[in-house]
Amino acid sequence: MSVGKSMIKGAHEALVIAKGELESAAVYIPEIVDVAAIRKKLKLSQTAFAERYGLPVGTVRDWEQDRRSPDRAAVVLLSIIDRNPELVAETLAS
Repeated sequence: MSVGKSMIKGAHEALVIAKGELESAAVYIPEIVDVAAIRKKLKLSQTAFAERYGLPVGTVRDWEQDRRSPDRAAVVLLSIIDRNPELVAETLAS
């Protein structure tokens, strides 16, 4: 299916859902993660946190300033960092 046809199909589906004629598919609602709290608990600057865990510093900054939210994979990574930061750092260093 072409991109155009896919977009038109999606628009029609959205209209049907908006009219209440169809249930929407499952929606992912991102878990709220306090990235700043995790980073501060580790006593790291944004730059040091980003470097240690292989993240772009701009992404860390955006998460902390609520300009963006971590996706599912990032939420998992941040949760593991919160629970066992040394394991993640050691794993990424090898």
